[in-house]
Amino acid sequence: MTTEDAPLADLGRTVRALRREADLSQRELARCSGVPQATIARIESGRATDPRFHTVERLVRAVGGTLTVALPVGPASAAAPPAIPTTAAITASAAEVTCALPPVPHDDLRDTAGRRYPAHLDVWPVREPKDWPGAWWADWYNLPPALWPLRLPPAAYERNRGHRDRRRAAERVRRDARVRWVEGDGRPATAWRFVAELPDGTLLGELRAHERDPHLVYGDDYGDRPRELVLDGVLVAVGHRRIGTGERLVAAMARRMDDTGIGLVHTVVEDHIAIRFLAACGFRVAPGRPLAMTLERPAGPAPRPA
Repeated sequence: MTTEDAPLADLGRTVRALRREADLSQRELARCSGVPQATIARIESGRATDPRFHTVERLVRAVGGTLTVALPVGPASAAAPPAIPTTAAITASAAEVTCALPPVPHDDLRDTAGRRYPAHLDVWPVREPKDWPGAWWADWYNLPPALWPLRLPPAAYERNRGHRDRRRAAERVRRDARVRWVEGDGRPATAWRFVAELPDGTLLGELRAHERDPHLVYGDDYGDRPRELVLDGVLVAVGHRRIGTGERLVAAMARRMDDTGIGLVHTVVEDHIAIRFLAACGFRVAPGRPLAMTLERPAGPAPRPA
């Protein structure tokens, strides 16, 4: 697979990366490929340094890929010997992903016995009780470490496939989402609109605001007082919340405020969730206590005066 002067490919890491892309455990990969789980474990740990080509091919095909041996392309001559294979490429998807698959992010983590964590699971380091789902006392904020009922493990992971799939889907959305300023849709120049969307146009969230003149609001001449902004609302689609979409929309609004010289934005919130969200974005409670008022018209015809 390589020349004598080049380093050998780390087949164990490659198989672990393929297995993570396919979201398969060793047992599931063994069932799909027909390769014994013990063999897969030896390959991934590096103990099987020279597995059969057919074995590797079966593992790659089991996750929907193909194994390709690439020959160097160059001018041929009668005096020159035929070129020999120097590289090997593993295709993990139709996008021709070769051996440069994303590495398993937690491959450097080990459990208390010095073993790697399962490659197909999402593993995170445990630094405090709230990082570990098994720390049922994590909400006891004042409990000192000496009184913790259980010893914290080096890392934790999620075995539930549904939870894992939702977390990975959220990571993809967070990575691919883009926030843009919307223009040319007939709105006046003082009406602001930002949208967060995926490359295929799927709408994830929207922010709307409008500029206002303080002279009209306060009924007095404030000289060269700059314009103000009113945040009308931030909406994020169900299923895409709590992944930072709203914060990115507010950050885009703040950058445009800096560019246009607007230094103050007002808004009114109706529930504690919105209050916490805007406070995390830098908003503060304004002085005064405005009243929320509603006018409800009767559903039927208005009664005639007597």
